[in-house]
Amino acid sequence: MAKKFTLAIAPTFKREVSIPVPGERSATIPFTFKHKTRDELKDFIASLEGREDLDVVMEVASGWGIEEAFEEDNVAILLQNYPGSALAIINTYLTEVSGARKGN
Repeated sequence: MAKKFTLAIAPTFKREVSIPVPGERSATIPFTFKHKTRDELKDFIASLEGREDLDVVMEVASGWGIEEAFEEDNVAILLQNYPGSALAIINTYLTEVSGARKGN
């Protein structure tokens, strides 16, 4: 049965992110993302220039489905060890909140 549509939206949503792994196939990690309203998203996008990837990821995500705790130090390790991960996480988030996901 299809989920009933409502104007109220959940404060978070889950989406899998394909993280590039150098020399191997990408790894899929489930992330919990924070919902933003249209105005919040507009302000967020305007604020991206010059920001550190870690700050951006911490602003849009609140959890993940790996063994290590979702905390700033561990996110920093992910971003350091997997250089393409920040772009993958941020693009997945923006695609999801903007409704641009293929097959929608």
